Amino acid sequence: MARCEVCGNDYALSFTVLTQDGSRHTFDSFACAIHRMAPICEHCRVQIIGQGVEAEGQWFCGAHCSRAEGKTGIVDRVGSATDSAG
Repeated sequence: MARCEVCGNDYALSFTVLTQDGSRHTFDSFACAIHRMAPICEHCRVQIIGQGVEAEGQWFCGAHCSRAEGKTGIVDRVGSATDSAG
């Protein structure tokens, strides 16, 4: 068994996440892993659980927040359902 680094639970089904820099993190649930590892939007401060967007080394939950911080050229989607109807 291993102890979750967020909540301290000693759990038989805990898991370890190995990051790109080689650090290891042990969690008892995805909720704890998200709490510790999800990036934070630079504008609205929400944890980014989906894809998010990165601009100039900063993470945002979407294009709206990146534009609010002065970033340009980022869109949430291109086109619409009618564009592809052909």
